[in-house]
Parts: sequence; structure tokens; C-alpha cells
Amino acid sequence: MIEVSELTKCYGGNTAVDHLSFTVRPGQVTGFLGPNGAGKSTTLRMILGLDAPTTGTATVNGVPFHRHARGLRHVGALLDAAQIHGGRSAAAHLAALARSNGIPRRRVDEVLGEVGLAEVANRRIGGFSLGMKQRLGIATALLGDPPVLMFDEPINGMDPEGVLWVRTLFRRLAAEGRTVFLSSHLMSEMENTADHLVVIGRGRLIAAEPLREFAARGNRRSVLVATPQAAEFTAVLSAAGASVDPEGSAGAERLAVRGLPADRIGALAFANGIRLDELTTRNASLEAAFMELTADSVEYQAGQAR
Repeated sequence: MIEVSELTKCYGGNTAVDHLSFTVRPGQVTGFLGPNGAGKSTTLRMILGLDAPTTGTATVNGVPFHRHARGLRHVGALLDAAQIHGGRSAAAHLAALARSNGIPRRRVDEVLGEVGLAEVANRRIGGFSLGMKQRLGIATALLGDPPVLMFDEPINGMDPEGVLWVRTLFRRLAAEGRTVFLSSHLMSEMENTADHLVVIGRGRLIAAEPLREFAARGNRRSVLVATPQAAEFTAVLSAAGASVDPEGSAGAERLAVRGLPADRIGALAFANGIRLDELTTRNASLEAAFMELTADSVEYQAGQAR
């Protein structure tokens, strides 16, 4: 279990993490989300003792990480797959870590096999692709067979097979009763992998709840309407209290309608002689809820295309 309590980190006059509190429990995959600059990486580094908090605490199974002797037996982590000595082989890299943490040498071969790198065990890491380095980073996290695992953007550079493998691996690790904490910008992967979410913005907690509950919080449930009478129907829907926005590049004939159910929209179209070519209810998505609920926390807003 990971417990974060009133965790704060300041750099001069900038507060990167602001009185942050949450718990990551075993037996589930917990996703860690936030816009760029939200403080996710800083939080992960403080949990691992790589950065000292200004105030507050972060503990792993009840104590700060640095108090765990032979840390890889307690926590496995992948924060940056590129931060590995390129002149070493994968086997040598893992063997050194195993020796320093009192882990049997056989675990090196086991984890290299598990992540699909057995055939390149003796190749220099400098020649690895980013996807291969990610696999090696995951192997490093698994080396001590720890109960707590933390991953920061683990599927960057992975091909589709690798993405599916990572997803299955994380689900299996959680099913074994381990604590799995996963940071990613890819909403589709989070939606397919995570059970629970911790969402932050500008260093502060926005939500800590099951993924489905978070997705449902967004006011993004809508009905897609396609009609050649878009302008006329927009006026009818607006008068009935709906929010209507053009959608897609064509825009003029496709409308995203919020505030009315599909059956009511269909009835209004019939009553007003409006032809409908499509009427589709779309449920709230994780991405839509995330965009809506973190809108005020985005550090850099892109300009709108003209």
C-alpha cells in the first residue's frame, strides 16, 4: 500500500505538489492522471525518496521507502526507461541490481524471459529501441518480486503487441494482490487497465475514486444527431433547453446535443418535420471527463485553429 498525506513540494516560489493526500491499495491497478505540469512525476519521486518533500509524508507499507532495506524487494519502479547505462548488457544491468539487493541470480533470467528480452540478454542496452528499454525497465521493477509496483508512462515506444502485453501484465500483478500504481497520458490505455484513479491538477487532488465513477462525473453524455436541417433543428432543440454544438469538419449537418435524451430529440424532430439521418446516444468517456474536470488545471493551453 502507498499512503500520501499532505504531501507538498516547493521549488523556490513554485509549488509543484500542494498538500496532496491519497491512498493506493493492493489488489487493483490505480491510474495516476493529470495534465502536464500537474506534479505527477514529482509525486512519484517523493514516494521513492528521490526528492525530499517540503512538508507531508509518503509511505510504502507504513514506512518511508528509504527505510526499506534492499528496496527492490519492497518496491519495483520504472520512472524513465532511458536512464540506463548504455554500455552494459541487459543481463549485466539486472545482475548488478540483483546482487546489491540480495536477490538470487536466477531472477535475472526469469524476468528477462517474462518481458521477452531473453534472446537479447547479452546485447548492449545502448542499441535497444525505446520499446525494448521499456521492457527492461519493467524487468527491473519485477526483479525483487515486490508487493508494490510503480510505473511512469510504461508503454511509450511500445508496439501494439507490447501494449497488450503490458496491459495484461498489470492486470495479473494486481490480481496477485500487489499494489500497482500507473501514470500515463493515454486515456484509452488507462480506461482498459485501471480500476481506480488518482487525478491531480496543479499539484492538488481533483479526484480519488473508481474509474467508472470518475468518467460518469463529466457532463459529457451526449446524443449525436445528423440532419440536413441542422440550423432549423438547432433552434428547436435550444428552445427545448438543450445545448447544441456542431461536430466534425462538415459540422453543418452533425450536431452534438446535451441535456435531452435521444427519445425526446426524436420526438421533437417528428413534431417539427425534421429529417434525421442519425440519432446515437454516446456515453461519457474517461477522456471527456478528464478534459472537463482538469480544464482549469492545464498549464499550457493550445490556441484554437482558425
